[in-house]
Amino acid sequence: MREGWEVKKLGQVSNVQRGLTYGRNDTVDISENIVLRATNIKLESNSLDFNDLKYLTDDFEIKDIYKLKVGSLLICFSSGSKNHLGKVAIVEEPYAAAFGGFIGQITPNEIVIPRYLFYNLISDNYRKYISELTDGMNINNLKSGDLKQFPIPIPPIQEQKQIVKILDQAFTAIDQAKANIEKNIVNAKELFQSKLNAIFSQKGDGWKEKSIDEISKVVNGYSFKSKDFSADNEIKSIKITNVGIMEFVEDSSNNLPLSFLQEYSKVQVHVGDLVLALTRTIISGGLKVARVPESYHNSLLNQRVAAIVPNLSLVNSDYLYYYFSSDIVYNYVLSNVNTLMQPNLSIKDLKRMTIPITSLEGQRKISIQIEGLSEKTNLLISNYEVKLNNIEELKKSILQKAFSGELTQKEVVV
Repeated sequence: MREGWEVKKLGQVSNVQRGLTYGRNDTVDISENIVLRATNIKLESNSLDFNDLKYLTDDFEIKDIYKLKVGSLLICFSSGSKNHLGKVAIVEEPYAAAFGGFIGQITPNEIVIPRYLFYNLISDNYRKYISELTDGMNINNLKSGDLKQFPIPIPPIQEQKQIVKILDQAFTAIDQAKANIEKNIVNAKELFQSKLNAIFSQKGDGWKEKSIDEISKVVNGYSFKSKDFSADNEIKSIKITNVGIMEFVEDSSNNLPLSFLQEYSKVQVHVGDLVLALTRTIISGGLKVARVPESYHNSLLNQRVAAIVPNLSLVNSDYLYYYFSSDIVYNYVLSNVNTLMQPNLSIKDLKRMTIPITSLEGQRKISIQIEGLSEKTNLLISNYEVKLNNIEELKKSILQKAFSGELTQKEVVV
């Protein structure tokens, strides 16, 4: 450690105040009493998010110790996800709000400047410290006493300011580079989707429109009882939670008894079959449709999931899958879901959905063409993701140098 630096505990350089408590009867639809919660701290950007606010009644007394202070940091003491535990955001502007729920406020004293403390609390050292406090039993809760023990290297104030200035400049450049890469990923996905849509929109001679029911068997899942499922059973089932957006999510806890395989053979599905969520068919990321992987061959289909089993004498399995990846299907589902309560797609509407059909050889060639586009797109995205990972490692490296006294203005961001 450099000369003039010393190590202090977080509790020695700041005041840690847990948030106010309130009950359900203390909340209203809207009022002037805003209270921030864990959901108002954005994990990805370590910033405040003023969407989804909670309001307390006008007559609820909020003491000054629970009001946001400029220069303080908000921290999450408890969370439904381990990764969100200990997440922080700095309060850099005056806000007429309190903090409660499972968050607290860290107010630095005169020997540390807020942004220097903030950078310490987004460092790899801090994340490691937080993760080591979890014991598997109390995994989603952080004690104030433990947090106060976090060691922080403290240089003189002037040196803190210099470090913060360098970090601000470096992180601004890094964040811009990250934004550019993320935009490139979006562009790559959109370009692939555009080409995919164009392929299915340009029909030639001999093409016909067929309903899904004409070229495949549509299987509606069975309503198995919750007591039927167990990780100890032998036969895998496919629930709505297994169907992601063009991704199958495996889960070994929802198995059914071996005896069910013959009894419920009508809802048996096989590798390569398509499965579609009938409830919440469309979510923010897209259409919930996937292919059954080899590990789920001969599995049983649960309720609110449909399987589309292609008639291979009429339709190529890959061709059918790629068609369900197109915006044509997305838009059809969007126009036919029942949104009164949950967005549901009926089996009837699924069966009557049409698909453009050419010869099997034509379908095979189209599938090969799309597969080639998909491989190129995935390779491009993979390369971009490597760059994103490198950027995250660069941030960690810069912070490590900052708090070991090795950071200089010559730090280069690539």
